[in-house]
Amino acid sequence: MKQYQHPTVDQISLTCVLHALSDPVRLNFVQCLAQLTCEQPCGAIPTPVAKSTMSHHLRVLREAGIIQIRTEGTQSLTSLRSHELETKFPGVLDSVLKAASSTSSVEEV
Repeated sequence: MKQYQHPTVDQISLTCVLHALSDPVRLNFVQCLAQLTCEQPCGAIPTPVAKSTMSHHLRVLREAGIIQIRTEGTQSLTSLRSHELETKFPGVLDSVLKAASSTSSVEEV
């Protein structure tokens, strides 16, 4: 199975993180992953895009240092690198997720 490359904590940049989270599909995926708090197999989180498009979104999130993907057997398991992001940029991920959550609540009304 494919082994994925991930940036080290020192290689993660704020601009890459914010760019990755600027897309609604990626932001929604990260919100779902944050709520689940554990590794999720590929396809466990429903998305409104084709599989090939979601692969692109996952690559952007992985290269930005937001998620980690590891293989176990034939499965790819995705987890949020929340501890590393909190260490590098304290409060940023939580702030973005809270702002996105409150914005989606307003839009639903």
